[in-house]
Amino acid sequence: MRPLRIGMAQINTTVGDFKGNTKKILEYTAKAKSLETNLLTFPELAICGYPPEDLLLKPHFIEENLRCLELIVEHSSGITIVVGFVDAKADIYNAAAVIHDGKVAGVYHKIYLPNYGVFDENRYFQAGTECPFYIIAGVGIGVNICEDIWYEAGPSTTQAYSGAEVIVNISASPYHFGRGDFREKMLGTRATDNIAIIAFNNLVGGQDELVFDGNSMVLDEKGHLIARGRQFEEDLVVADLDIEAVFRTRLHDPRWRKETLLLEERRWHVTKLVVSEAPSAAPKQPLPLRQYKIGGYPGEIYDALVLGTRDYVINNGFDKVLIGLSGGIDSSLVAAVAVDALGPSNVVGVAMPSRYSSTASLSDAELLVQNLGIELLTIPIEPVFQAYIDALASSFKGGEPNVAEENIQARIRGNILMALSNKFGWLVLTTGNKSEIATGYTTLYGDMAGGFAVIKDVPKTMVYQLASYRNSLVGSELIPYTVIQKPPSAELRPEQKDTDSLPAYNLLDPVLTAYVEEDKSVEQIINMGFDEEIVKQAARLVDNSEYKRRQAPPGIKITPRAFGRDRRLPITNRFKGL
Repeated sequence: MRPLRIGMAQINTTVGDFKGNTKKILEYTAKAKSLETNLLTFPELAICGYPPEDLLLKPHFIEENLRCLELIVEHSSGITIVVGFVDAKADIYNAAAVIHDGKVAGVYHKIYLPNYGVFDENRYFQAGTECPFYIIAGVGIGVNICEDIWYEAGPSTTQAYSGAEVIVNISASPYHFGRGDFREKMLGTRATDNIAIIAFNNLVGGQDELVFDGNSMVLDEKGHLIARGRQFEEDLVVADLDIEAVFRTRLHDPRWRKETLLLEERRWHVTKLVVSEAPSAAPKQPLPLRQYKIGGYPGEIYDALVLGTRDYVINNGFDKVLIGLSGGIDSSLVAAVAVDALGPSNVVGVAMPSRYSSTASLSDAELLVQNLGIELLTIPIEPVFQAYIDALASSFKGGEPNVAEENIQARIRGNILMALSNKFGWLVLTTGNKSEIATGYTTLYGDMAGGFAVIKDVPKTMVYQLASYRNSLVGSELIPYTVIQKPPSAELRPEQKDTDSLPAYNLLDPVLTAYVEEDKSVEQIINMGFDEEIVKQAARLVDNSEYKRRQAPPGIKITPRAFGRDRRLPITNRFKGL
């Protein structure tokens, strides 16, 4: 028997917080030791945080990361640790240190550097060229990093056919809805193809626009789930691995012998490093039963918004947030997320009624504030709006009132929110959703003014689903039912409705998904059965609003393709989707 107890520390790190990240690594190391863990892993670039971006171009950032690695090595007696860091050897590498009993036993350099979507690793790192595997407690262990395991016949295959029975992948794999299921299927395929146990250790937490969902996994050689980490929470996942089952399965699989003969054709240099030869002999205390299920739609999206908001606000040094409350669905959802992220005492709502604000909207905002238990400031904008109208009267003479007067109201509100932010140091959370931001149905320096856009990547139809979901958790109308039911309106002119300017959201959102996230052409979307006029209008609005989106605050990514880090188009651009 060759028993191996593995631990995966699914921790929430912050970019550049070397002291805090290292302290957390040492705390989890001590906890893993108390559970008699043989091998403990941490996420990708756990020491410096992920993604560090252009901080990697600062030599003292690299040096501090290496000093922290030395401290971790000093506290590694009696355990083997795999931890992500930045290695510096003539160039810099996204690396995993294999540490054992006070020494660095080996270093793996990430081979596949992602350079798509939100990733820019080719900008910073040199790719690794070697594919080592390690003997730890008498067990063959392959170590690789994030993207490396996504490739069929990649480093995991080389390591498995060289003698690794367990593949450890330390990762910083960002969340979007559907990613977890796809990831689990991919890992199951790697496990069965390579007849190896897969231990996938993912990062958790919010970093700017990105949310990392944790959801770490251990799968056996048949692709069956052994253990799972919590979703959107820190966790220490500990599991006892049946290494003999890997050996038995390989004996019964004729593919194994044939593939092993082809090993010499692999493109990476393979080395075998012995870290600890003898398996653990003493019997261990049994682990407690562990059962954890991941959330589904739309609950996990709501949890992602809460985590992303909490980490952005707290890690950037803010104590409170403020939100302009219109009595509409978007601001109500943002307020609910903020309360769940930060607590009601740290959320301030601001009502800014105008001559066009309905009585129902004002009462809905007041009811929401009561339900959430947050402070409400009421600052009417009518005197300021009238002052603007009077000041501009001669310049606007001869012109009929139009969107200019409407947007003045939104900009007054943005100005008030930023004044309160400036005065008290509170962070403004904007309330625009993805449908509005996609089509430019937003006001620059108005409702776009703020520090963080919580629902920037949430389509309008999903906003309603999330609001209903949040209410379902308490079995009551936390977000008033009247808010969910009433037709959406900016209330910037009499009897205004969103549908005066946009198609109904249930018709618009699928078109936006096809055009923005899937890059389908107008012709292709029309051929899918969508109304031609709606498709052409949506494409025109999206194309003409790029300059606005460039000036929007960062927001949480929850779809496969978010504006900003994911979708980057030139503002000056004569190629149109039409």
